[in-house]
Amino acid sequence: MMQSLYTASTGMLGMQTQINTTANNIANVNTIGFKKSRAEFADLMYHVMEYAGTSTTDTTKSPTGIEVGLGVRPTAINKIFSEGSLKQTDNDLDMAITGKGFFKMELPDGTQVYSRNGAFKLDQNGTVVSSDGYTLLPQIVVPPDATTVKIGTDGTVTVIQAGQTQATQIGQVLTTSFINPAGLHSMGDNLYIETDSSGQPIEGTPGTQGQGSIRQGFVELSNVELVVELTDLITGQRAYDSNSKVITTSDEMLQTTNSLKR
Repeated sequence: MMQSLYTASTGMLGMQTQINTTANNIANVNTIGFKKSRAEFADLMYHVMEYAGTSTTDTTKSPTGIEVGLGVRPTAINKIFSEGSLKQTDNDLDMAITGKGFFKMELPDGTQVYSRNGAFKLDQNGTVVSSDGYTLLPQIVVPPDATTVKIGTDGTVTVIQAGQTQATQIGQVLTTSFINPAGLHSMGDNLYIETDSSGQPIEGTPGTQGQGSIRQGFVELSNVELVVELTDLITGQRAYDSNSKVITTSDEMLQTTNSLKR
């Protein structure tokens, strides 16, 4: 059996996974709050023909042994939660987190989800919601006669209502962090839900206990770096091509063997 055929096929499948991951990163380069992913790999088991330390004579031993690798396999696609750049929007309800943490929201079925996308809006009741209408938790309702909305770096929400000069506090934005954010499950739509691997949510006031601070009038852009992604795309393509050439070479060797005549 020509083992190189199967070994190279695992390499092609592995590079296909890397290119698919890179393609998703590039596709979301302008997605607010998007976090890039990185494909990780490990070598497969080895075909051991001779173990290191095997006796070669009565007084000598093999210093290295003979082990032939059988290919590669994907081990993880890791989310990278480094901060993206901030973009000023001048929208009073837009918020960005500088540092650790997520905004907590509630789906219509009651499921609690988390996001770094702070592009919030008001619904028909004055409740602060996401672009998809998911309610920000804790719930904040802006009075209909509010003329100014201010959100402090600690998440304190105050408004000035018509006919008044003094600010009134109407709510508090809290942020939630996780011991292992890479363990969160990606639902799409910039939403994550907790898993056993992420650990329990740790909720707190922005700017305290390791939680990030709030910046009003800004949104966090994707942390995708196009130069890095395009470089990964090129190396993945070259590795895929190289593995395909291994299969072609192995096929030619088999053809040579089949054409042998006595």
